[in-house]
Amino acid sequence: MKSAVETLNPTRVRLTVEVPFEELKDSLDAAYKKINQQVTVKGFRKGKIPARVIDQRFGRGAVLEEAVNDALPKFYTEAVNEAELNPLGQPEVDITELKDGETLNFTAEVDIRPTIEIPDYSGIEVEVDAVEVSDEDVEKAVTELRERFASTSPVERAAEDGDVVTLDLEAKVDGEVLEDGVAEGVSYTIGSGELLDGIDDAVKGLEAGGETTFTSELKGGSAAGKAAEVTVKVSQVAARELPELDDDFAQLASEFDTLEELKADSRKRLENMKQYDQATQAQERVLEKLLELAEVPVPEKLLEDEINTRKHNLEHHQLGQMGLDLEKYLEIQGKTAEEFDAETKEAAVKGIKTQFVLDELVNKEKLNVNQEELTEHLMRRAASSGMSPDQFAQAVVEGGQVPMLVGEVARGKALAVVVEAATVKDTNGEIVDLDDEDETESTPETTEAAEAAEESTEDKPEA
Repeated sequence: MKSAVETLNPTRVRLTVEVPFEELKDSLDAAYKKINQQVTVKGFRKGKIPARVIDQRFGRGAVLEEAVNDALPKFYTEAVNEAELNPLGQPEVDITELKDGETLNFTAEVDIRPTIEIPDYSGIEVEVDAVEVSDEDVEKAVTELRERFASTSPVERAAEDGDVVTLDLEAKVDGEVLEDGVAEGVSYTIGSGELLDGIDDAVKGLEAGGETTFTSELKGGSAAGKAAEVTVKVSQVAARELPELDDDFAQLASEFDTLEELKADSRKRLENMKQYDQATQAQERVLEKLLELAEVPVPEKLLEDEINTRKHNLEHHQLGQMGLDLEKYLEIQGKTAEEFDAETKEAAVKGIKTQFVLDELVNKEKLNVNQEELTEHLMRRAASSGMSPDQFAQAVVEGGQVPMLVGEVARGKALAVVVEAATVKDTNGEIVDLDDEDETESTPETTEAAEAAEESTEDKPEA
C-alpha cells in the first residue's frame, strides 16, 4: 500500500491511497465466506459454494463491493498512522479506481487536530476582584442564618410582606382547569418570589378564608408560557418571629458560645468564599488571555457538530426538563434567534480552542493524571450529576468515558501551570498568591474552570 497526504487547510487533509490487489486477498476470502453463509444454490451445501459459482450467480461486483467495504477501514487507519495524523471525526471516502485483479485506489478527506504553537504565557497579567468582607456582609449572613431559625404563629389579620400563608391554588387556561393546575395546602412566604408572578399583590391584604383571582404567565407544567387565570384561597396567615440576636441564638444556631464568635466565623467563611471566587476568576481570565495569544484554527465540520450538539442538549435536556421550548426560552432571555446562534457559535469556538490549547500544553509539559486525582474528579462529577459515586463510576466505565475524565483532569492541570506562571493582581493593585499549603498541581477550581470554558458537549454518563 502507498499513501500520500495533501494539506487542504490547517485543519483538513486529503489522503490518497493506492492498494495492490493482492492486499485485498483476506477481505475477498471473507467476502466469499460471508456470501456463502447468506445464500443457497441448488446442488451445493450451504457454505460450500465455490467462488466461481458465486461469481456466476451473484456477480463478481457484489463480492468486490463486500471486500472493499471490509478492507477500507484497515487501509485508512494504516494511512493515518503512517502520516502520523490526529483525525477528528469520520472521513469522507471516495473510491477513485477499482480494477479487478489490479488495484484499489481511494481518497479520504478528514479534519485533523491542528498543529498549535503554545505562546510564551509567562508574561500574562490579569486583574481580579479584591477579597473584602464588610461588616454589612457579615450582618447579612447572620441575618440569613437568623431567618432560618424563625418560628411562625397564626394571626387573625390581613396578610403582609414576610408572612407565611397557606394557600389553595387553581389555574385555568381558556376557561379549563389544568390537570396539573390544582394544589392545596401550599406554604408560601410573601415576598420570596418563589411562586407565580403577581401572587404577592394578590394575597396581601387577604385574611384566612379570603379568596381572589389574578392572571399570571405559567413558568412550567403542561401550559408553560401561557397566561392563566389563577384562583388563590388563603387558609391561614402566620407571622414569622425571629429569635433574639444574642449569645443564646449563637448557641442555638452554631457550635459557638457567643454571638461575637459566630460573627467571626461568618466573616471567615465569607472570606473563604470570596477567595474561591477570586481564584476561579483568575483562572478564567488567564485562560482568556492564553487563547488570545494562541493561534488556533477551528475545523469547520467540528465546529458545526459542536454547535448542533450544544443546541440539541439545550433543547432536549435542559429546556425539556423545565417544560420550555427554544422559542419560549429566547423570549424569556430577551434574545433573537440570530443573537442566540451567534452566542452559541462563540461559545463553541471558545470550547474547541480551549481543548486544543490545553491538550497541547498537557503534551508539552508531559502532565500525567494519577489515580487519586481521577478519583477526586470522579467524586465531584458524580455530585454534580446527582448520581452516587458508585453509580457514576459504573456508568463511566460502561460508557467507555474514562479517557474523557482523564482528559478533563489533565486539562485542569495544564491550566494550573499557566495560572502559576501568570501575574494576578486584585483591584487594589496587590499581588494575589493563589497558592496554599496543601496545593496540588490540579485543583478542583482549575479543573472546573477548564471545563466551564470548554462547556463540554458530553452529557453525564447514562446509567
